[in-house]
Amino acid sequence: MTQAHPKTGEEHMSYDDILAASGLTGDRLQGGDLSVTTPVDGAEIARLKSHTREDAERMIAAASDAFRAWRQVPAPRRGELVRLLGEELRAEKENLGRVVSLDCGKIYQEGLGEVQEMIDICDFAVGLSRQLYGLTIASERPGHSMRETWHPMGVCGIITAFNFPVAPWAWNAALALVCGDPILWKPSEKAPLSALAVQRICERAMERFGDAPEGLIQTMIGGADLGQALTDSRDVAIVSATGSVPMGRKVATAMAGRLGRCILELGGNNAMIVAPSADLEMAVRAIVFSAVGTAGQRCTSLRRLIVHEDVYDQLVPRLISAYEGLPIGDPLAEGTLVGPLIDQAAAEGMAAALKRADSEGGIVHGGGRALEDQYPGAAYVKPAIVEMPGQTDVVHEETFAPILYVMKYRELDDAIGMHNAVPQGLSSCIFSTDVRETEQFLSAVGSDCGIANVNIGPSGAEIGGAFGGEKDTGGGRESGSDAWKGYMRRQTNTINWSRDLPLAQGIKFDI
Repeated sequence: MTQAHPKTGEEHMSYDDILAASGLTGDRLQGGDLSVTTPVDGAEIARLKSHTREDAERMIAAASDAFRAWRQVPAPRRGELVRLLGEELRAEKENLGRVVSLDCGKIYQEGLGEVQEMIDICDFAVGLSRQLYGLTIASERPGHSMRETWHPMGVCGIITAFNFPVAPWAWNAALALVCGDPILWKPSEKAPLSALAVQRICERAMERFGDAPEGLIQTMIGGADLGQALTDSRDVAIVSATGSVPMGRKVATAMAGRLGRCILELGGNNAMIVAPSADLEMAVRAIVFSAVGTAGQRCTSLRRLIVHEDVYDQLVPRLISAYEGLPIGDPLAEGTLVGPLIDQAAAEGMAAALKRADSEGGIVHGGGRALEDQYPGAAYVKPAIVEMPGQTDVVHEETFAPILYVMKYRELDDAIGMHNAVPQGLSSCIFSTDVRETEQFLSAVGSDCGIANVNIGPSGAEIGGAFGGEKDTGGGRESGSDAWKGYMRRQTNTINWSRDLPLAQGIKFDI
């Protein structure tokens, strides 16, 4: 069965067939209390049964039991489960990519890219399972040695957002599993079908693994009360949460109240500085992808463009022209570059921000609704470029939509000051071929973000580096580098192999 693109007439798999290809059929999708609609056209595609708070507590108890067994499994053996998960994801890449597009509205190519991130982090974690290294430390006492060891932390709760419904789960899950931690996933209720598809993939991997403890990988469907169950329970050692700043503050407050550990990936208000020496052809390509990819609904989306006055009049007209030719439409159809916003509330938020920008002296190019006749139940919009007289109040805020605010600068110090003068601190970049400028941007007096790039946009991070940011972004780190340490507990060991008992710091305490 196929479904036709209302504007082009191009056909693709029906929604039912997309879900069925990932094993989501029948009773699993019907008869529940949670209505799931697709951003593609606003149609209801499932009614899922939500888990209750009591269900969540039972799942936490099962995960706690699983921890007692899983922490005893050698780390390389734990890595074998993640290797099998990576194999299953490779086999399901196209099917899962379509579910991601159907679930959150991003174009199919981006859906495939998100699944590839899952595969990549599995590969990373498999190698990591043999590299959970500690240190040997010189002791000041004769006949003593010291070392640092790392042990499994406990149950890891993972709360994800609609815009990336599967990759951030994998960033956390793959590392947590090799580190010895069971995982409990609470996906966004706006995009839960991707999570159900991934859970089925995990079940196949665990079946192939053979002796994974029951409760090792679980998914709970529902609203914020389930996230609260994770933050409230002392049996959940870690909560990794991706989402809005208000949500992150609630998680941080709850976890701090019981001295638990949280990993937060929150807001981004990412900027690019375009210097006089920049390669403008390359900059245009980077700007357009970073600003309109995922319809501007990435935490790393480009939202502020700070352009040197000498190249402003060359760059901005080219951007406006590129925006006017962007194909907007069905994200599952080939050739589409801009899919829908997640819902009507997001479109209304974009309209309100553009109205504010206009009132603060901005010149708006684009914006407004698109394809309303073809998709009356969806929220398609035209990406907007707004030339601003300066970094006004609206520019300091993150609007989760394809709005790009453009401002001029004269001196690099002023551009960096403008860049850093927002509450968020996730991703950043500079386009320049002047090594003095690029090195200053990457220095301690440059970008204050967790990610700082040169001659690439702020969006599209690779899994090899730790992902996350500062200030209102939450300070968390996920994915590569040494982010694995966030899922383990550090222990310092001192071993006395002598026949004496000297005290540290030369203390004398004779009895």
